Amino acid sequence: MLTTDYLNGSPCWVDLATPDTAGADTFYSGLFGWDFLAGGPEVGGYGMFRLGQKTVAGGMAVAEDQGRPAWTLYFQSQDADATAEAVRAAGGGVLSEPMDVMDFGRMAIFTDPAGAPFATWQPGRTPGLDAVTEVATLCWTELYTPDTEEACRFYSAVFGWEAVRVPFAGGTYTMVKPAGTTDDAAFGGLVPVGADPVEDTRSPYWSPYFEVADCDRTAAQAELLGGKVRMPPVTMEDVGRFAKIADPYGARFAVITSTPPTA
Repeated sequence: MLTTDYLNGSPCWVDLATPDTAGADTFYSGLFGWDFLAGGPEVGGYGMFRLGQKTVAGGMAVAEDQGRPAWTLYFQSQDADATAEAVRAAGGGVLSEPMDVMDFGRMAIFTDPAGAPFATWQPGRTPGLDAVTEVATLCWTELYTPDTEEACRFYSAVFGWEAVRVPFAGGTYTMVKPAGTTDDAAFGGLVPVGADPVEDTRSPYWSPYFEVADCDRTAAQAELLGGKVRMPPVTMEDVGRFAKIADPYGARFAVITSTPPTA
């Protein structure tokens, strides 16, 4: 489970690259109740999605030639430069070399060996998101990849992640967690991209999941706001009811109404 007690290798930030921050503000405000606060020129207009007084995501405008609209997940690192070297050594790529973001922290953007983008955050004044796991906040992550075993090898080499394999009807789900933690600390899953009919095998990616009070209502609202329901709501026993969505500009994410944990 995600918490704001961020550990090395755990998800600590998520941000949206979009061609239209005003339009994205309208969509995510209507879907999650977020407000977008644009940053000034000193941060290139990079802004924050806020839920009340809490920062729950970042956002920035990108031109068409800068890449497709997308959500990017950031995993905590105590040393972004060392993480970049580990990425290279394990067969990944460095899209953006480690750089300081004023005194907020130090970031870098990578791709894994399959081409899925992700980022790292070395905390400075900003440790990470103010809220996770609550309604309308990041609660889970999922990697769609052609080879889950190769992905386990790569991310273990980079972040020290440990894998937990959970059987379910029809197969096994691979969860990942920070090194040395219990299974309750798992924060994401690795899914064979070819086994999911709504995913493109040519486009491995990390998907954020956002907790919602009512998955069906949220999916319907996404369509009313101009988004697309990529996968209608489905229920997984003891997990919850979830759906896959794309915002009006094509950025992919998922929503889930989680099953409350049993005592």
